[in-house]
Amino acid sequence: MNDTRSWILIDTETTGFAKPIFAVDLAAQKMRGWEPDGEPFQHLLNHGCAISPEASRVHGYTREILERDGSPPEEVYRDFAAYVGSLPVVAYNLEYDWDKVLMPEWQRLGISRIEVPGFCALKLAQRLLDPVPAGNCKLQTLRQYYRLPETGAHTALGDVQTLVELMQKVLRPLAEKRGLDSWEKIVNFTTDDWFPSRLPFGKFKGRLYQEAREDGELRSWLEWLSESSNERSSAMGRWYLGQLENGSMAEDVAFLDLEIQDHEYGSAEGLVVFQQPEMRLYQRLVEAARNRLADLELEYGIEKSKVDVIRSKLFGALRPFYQERDRLRVLVNFRKAFIERLLAEGEEAAEATAGDYQREAAEKEREYDSTAAALEGKRELGEDETARLKQLWKKLVRMFHPDLHEQDPEKRKTYERLTQAINEARDRGDIALLELIAKDPQAFILKQGWASVSLDAAQGLKELRSLYEHLQARILEMIETLDELRASPELEIFRSSEEDESVITEIVTTQRKELEEEIEGLKEEAERVAEEARELAGGVPF
Repeated sequence: MNDTRSWILIDTETTGFAKPIFAVDLAAQKMRGWEPDGEPFQHLLNHGCAISPEASRVHGYTREILERDGSPPEEVYRDFAAYVGSLPVVAYNLEYDWDKVLMPEWQRLGISRIEVPGFCALKLAQRLLDPVPAGNCKLQTLRQYYRLPETGAHTALGDVQTLVELMQKVLRPLAEKRGLDSWEKIVNFTTDDWFPSRLPFGKFKGRLYQEAREDGELRSWLEWLSESSNERSSAMGRWYLGQLENGSMAEDVAFLDLEIQDHEYGSAEGLVVFQQPEMRLYQRLVEAARNRLADLELEYGIEKSKVDVIRSKLFGALRPFYQERDRLRVLVNFRKAFIERLLAEGEEAAEATAGDYQREAAEKEREYDSTAAALEGKRELGEDETARLKQLWKKLVRMFHPDLHEQDPEKRKTYERLTQAINEARDRGDIALLELIAKDPQAFILKQGWASVSLDAAQGLKELRSLYEHLQARILEMIETLDELRASPELEIFRSSEEDESVITEIVTTQRKELEEEIEGLKEEAERVAEEARELAGGVPF
């Protein structure tokens, strides 16, 4: 916005969604136009109440932490009121933060309402980014999709800082392109009637409503929707038809993506707005999406290799103890099963459990051998090796990604095999194999006995549209998978061990002690169950 209107950006973390909802973390940042103005506000609140396990897993706060570090809510809101003054308040989900958390809390505490809500930043993002290239408008998904700096995710201040970055680097250029250059225009834009370009339900779910200009069947469905007895559905249909009548494709379709070129040929990163869904534009969208997906898959491979290094070290040090524990667990379970069948079906039926036990025990042994083989030779790559691996892998995966041949099953099968070989080489850190494939991919394909494929990836507009949507879904899936990996305890151990190598030794010592105690308990239980079997049947066959 061109004016220098001041306003407040806020976020809360809470005890959960069950009412009454209590705020446990409150953060705010004063803004002037699109820019942060001064220091942020952040306080933990101690209400002396329980926090749901689900909420605690998200933001990490427990009752004990809040009792130690939190302040009385009345004090926090007094300071918050002084920080906000008379400025309007904006949140990423204003309906939740303002209407469901803060307003009820102030009423509960007998506190006067602290100023007024401004606009909902989530609605601004949904409308400016429509159709959303990241798959959804979750704040952390957009952060990763647009490569915004990583701050304290799921803390109030971390989310406020992420939202500042999103507004400055992503939403601002799109708002300015639409002429949203004042506070009033942005408020009106977020409160005007609006529905997503991609139809959210029905037989045409996922289609862009703009395609009704050329698709008579889709047009007829929108007309049918506009005559629905359900007012919400009817309003949606009328809105879509109105947009079709009043706007051009260039005015009502905006694709936002990151244009990322191969670092080998010169890097360029930035926001690119595409306004006409034609062949050339979809080709660029697909290329940008494939590059983004390649980057995410590479990040995942590198992070996973770190996890595998830790798993390999822990497995190597603790395998005998885990193996003995699992052997005893199987033994106890089958001895109990022997007694149950003995009492229910007789001695002959009970004897049959011996064969089941032998098969289960052998399967456990095979699992350990398989795990050992998978983790064998896992090592941490040096900086130069990592850089070379990144360079080779990105080049290869863009050339041979199976998504290039979504509509050709035979080509796709070969490309899937080749991509699997490339990914496995990446996971092993096998730079030599990646270089071999890069040098002569067709020779590698033929040596494996796979069907030869052409490198021609020409596709029509319909296939490009389908491919683009498929890639966007893959990007979202990869972001979520990467989030799960980064939350794994093994990755945290790896990071800690980089600073202090003794961390792994301490973990091994602690886990070995716990396993030894569990093993002793299982030995006692196994003997107790065996003694019971001896009293009933004179013995146990295993």
